[in-house]
Amino acid sequence: MKNVNLEPGFSGLRNMDVPALVRQYGKNQFIAAREHGFIRMVWEIVKEPMFLMLLLACLLYFILGEVKEGLLMLAAMVFVGAISIFQGVKSSKALAALKQFTQPKVTVIRDEKEQTIFSEDLVPGDILLLEEGNSIPADCTIVHANDLSINESIITGESQPVDKSAAEGHNLLFQGTTINSGSCYAIVTAIGNSTVLGKLGKSITAISTSGTLLQNQIAQFVKIMAAIGFITFALIWLVNYLHSGSIIQSLLLGLTIAMAVIPEEIPVAFSSFMALGAFHMSKLGIITRQPLTIENLGAVSVICLDKTGTITENRMEVNSIYDFEKDITEIITPESAIKSDKVLRYARLASEQAAFDAMEKAIIAAYERVPREQAEKEEMIREYPLSGVPPMMTHVYRMNGHLIVAGKGAPERILAVCKMSPAAIEKVNAVISSMAAKGLRLLGICSATFTGKDFPELQQNFNWQFEGLLALYDPPKQGIKKEFDQWYAAGIKVKLITGDNKETAMHIAKQVGMQLNGAAITGEQLMTMTSAEIGKIAGEVVVFARMFPEAKLKIIEALKENGETVAMMGDGVNDGPALKSANIGIAMGGRGTEIAREASDLILTDDRLEKVTEAIKQGRKIYYNLKKAVRYIISIHIPIILTASLPLLLGWRFPNIFTPIHVIFLELIMGPTCSIFFEKEPVESSIMIRPPRKESQSIFTAKELLISLIQGFVIAFGILSLYYGFMQSGYTIEYVRTVIFLTLVISNVFLTFVNRSFQENVFKTFRFKNNLVPFVLSASLIFLAGIAFIPFIQRAFQLTRISARDFILCAGVSLIITGWFEVYKTLVKKK
Repeated sequence: MKNVNLEPGFSGLRNMDVPALVRQYGKNQFIAAREHGFIRMVWEIVKEPMFLMLLLACLLYFILGEVKEGLLMLAAMVFVGAISIFQGVKSSKALAALKQFTQPKVTVIRDEKEQTIFSEDLVPGDILLLEEGNSIPADCTIVHANDLSINESIITGESQPVDKSAAEGHNLLFQGTTINSGSCYAIVTAIGNSTVLGKLGKSITAISTSGTLLQNQIAQFVKIMAAIGFITFALIWLVNYLHSGSIIQSLLLGLTIAMAVIPEEIPVAFSSFMALGAFHMSKLGIITRQPLTIENLGAVSVICLDKTGTITENRMEVNSIYDFEKDITEIITPESAIKSDKVLRYARLASEQAAFDAMEKAIIAAYERVPREQAEKEEMIREYPLSGVPPMMTHVYRMNGHLIVAGKGAPERILAVCKMSPAAIEKVNAVISSMAAKGLRLLGICSATFTGKDFPELQQNFNWQFEGLLALYDPPKQGIKKEFDQWYAAGIKVKLITGDNKETAMHIAKQVGMQLNGAAITGEQLMTMTSAEIGKIAGEVVVFARMFPEAKLKIIEALKENGETVAMMGDGVNDGPALKSANIGIAMGGRGTEIAREASDLILTDDRLEKVTEAIKQGRKIYYNLKKAVRYIISIHIPIILTASLPLLLGWRFPNIFTPIHVIFLELIMGPTCSIFFEKEPVESSIMIRPPRKESQSIFTAKELLISLIQGFVIAFGILSLYYGFMQSGYTIEYVRTVIFLTLVISNVFLTFVNRSFQENVFKTFRFKNNLVPFVLSASLIFLAGIAFIPFIQRAFQLTRISARDFILCAGVSLIITGWFEVYKTLVKKK
């Protein structure tokens, strides 16, 4: 947008005055309520079932006079709380950093210069520069406008755009509304909660917190396990009470089982994976507007793309001009002089004075190459914005005492408004087909004269005369075929949804290597179909041409109805509804409009299509690593549950080998393992040649769940065999407990490495780069050494020193009961 001569006093704020205004008015943010971050985080931890059980166990130990155990339990509570706070702070920091990436930016005038700042840094008095597609970031008053119309539906509920100008009564702009057409300069009058939107209690930056499918599945699983834990707790408490007659001791043993059953690590792992995954992706230039978007990335089965700026460079050049009057087609090169000046002149007049559209910039560049003896003086007195299906736009000029009208738009629309014979139309259509088949984007150019006083209400009602065609070329991005090949290998379908005509769309689709299936379908054809027909067409057709926002939206909705997980890529204002409707809207962060970015879930900071491939890869990685973590949790919980309950139910001599202290420390080992270690696992090489998961399917297949259950039961069988064997051999309860505790800890370490992949064996996975591997191994060895050799730790956990032979036996059994899966993976892969 070019600079305009603003009235005196509207030269913008001084940067030195801004800090004082920030102190006076605050940030341009919607604040629903004051949150006490740390206190809230502590409260969230305290009300968790696991923490409440720890608190109860701690109290029971002190009531029984077992002070040492009570203090140890208190230390465990502090440790659990510290880990939870650490994970919460880490996730919060990741989300805060993510928010910085997703903040919209605005252009302001400060110190009489144009500057780009975050919208939250706006203060009253700032002069804003706004144009088509921008979301208005604060309440403002217009000081200069050019053909401005605003969509105020978020405030008024009225979907029709409202014309605005600097005139009194028409000069107010409200935060959250969107510029439908034109441009303006406006002065900020209110920010944050002081805006009309803020007073209505609506936040335009609010992120939806409704649970996703996977989130709900995990929550449901945890609820079921919690219910099982409560039932088991009641059963164990009752059985113990009937055997011992001690309510307090029985309650402690019941709590031991309940702690073992409830998998509280799973929701923590889910939150950590999503938040940290989103932050890591943001550092790669892939900005997720909310972390739960990552869940859908792993399920993307269809990618829909706009053409211009998405699969092409969005670097338009005028390639050729067809002059209807002379009936000649002129190829334009940098070296050649442009002869068809009349067609180009009307194309220039029909373009914005300060162009921001790539096609209009190309037209202006070509027009300015033509030498002229004297610059023509024209004054634009009326503008009809881009509208209609297909669209056209019109400008009316006063020039040398006469009125001249210039129009441009889709060739079929221009031909429809011009008075031409059928033969002439047929001749032009032949030229259109010939040009479009070369992948050129075409504009029809027309002109009219006007002698009346009252302009027609509709632009098509001028006495239009067809002038010719302008052909523009936008080359495909480099390396795009390679990206498409990767998407196809990953089982993802690709569809082109563009405003170009059929021939141009098909040409570019072939050029970039899309797997075509029949001819293209146009938006007009689509709108005449039934929902069932659209569903069938959406699934079968690859190229959709002459598409407008409503038609694009119908395709996205139809694909979703077909059970597809849809990613939509776009950068324009007319892509907004489709981006919003798609499971994942992907906007271009560089050249994309603000409305496209606001409607999207994912933003590519540098507009490179390779980032989409990387986003899908990262989404799949995070999803599969989360599955590894959850399967690990299921497998390791089974032996803990069975070891704590079966001996009691079977009437063994040592019915209660574990106390709450043992279970909680096993939980402390498992929690960080699943939520930190598995989150750091690298991408497996096969991840992009697997078909996308169905969005509706459960997190596990029956086979996957069966394998994890078998892993858990095999570990439980090995541990219970040692338990029974040492117990029957006359060893003390402390000795048996030490053997079982050591075997469980060692099995946990082995299981962690076994579950790094469910396809590749350990000889392959040891080559996977995970910076936490040395840490996990070192921490495990230190913990094992403490249990085996340090008397203080042994006394605290009611353990004792065991012989070297038995220690080796524990390690050997642990290796067998976890390592069998490595043999299974190797045999299955050979088949």
